[in-house]
Amino acid sequence: MSIHEEHPESQSVKSKVQSELSKKRDLQALELQRERILSERTSSPHRRAALQAALSDIEAKLTSFN
Repeated sequence: MSIHEEHPESQSVKSKVQSELSKKRDLQALELQRERILSERTSSPHRRAALQAALSDIEAKLTSFN
């Protein structure tokens, strides 16, 4: 085995860490989107409906993370 080859176990650990980091980034992005939507104020009923739909979608995705 050369110095540049990795053990299958270390590749598995690296893959798991990358997956966890990706999940964490996705979760943070969803939380930021949720905060932005909650902070928006609008008098337009169409815009409000779109924001509510987006918020429902984001909250469903957040629920699936837990």
